[in-house]
Amino acid sequence: MGKVIFWLVIVFAVLFCLRMYNVAQQKRRERRDAPPPSGTGEAMVRCTHCGIFLPRSEAQLIEGKIRCRDKECT
Repeated sequence: MGKVIFWLVIVFAVLFCLRMYNVAQQKRRERRDAPPPSGTGEAMVRCTHCGIFLPRSEAQLIEGKIRCRDKECT
């Protein structure tokens, strides 16, 4: 009788762990698929010389072109 109870406890523990794993995976999927919060970021622009994206506040406007502050681009 003791062995039966032991195996029942083991089976229920494994089922409980699997359930907790599935709940965690579902929460992770919901977080990933949720739309990003609006109004929390800054507009990004692309440097016309090197092509990297940078925040608009860090960009320079030189001769009508958007440039980054890197020495190679200015």
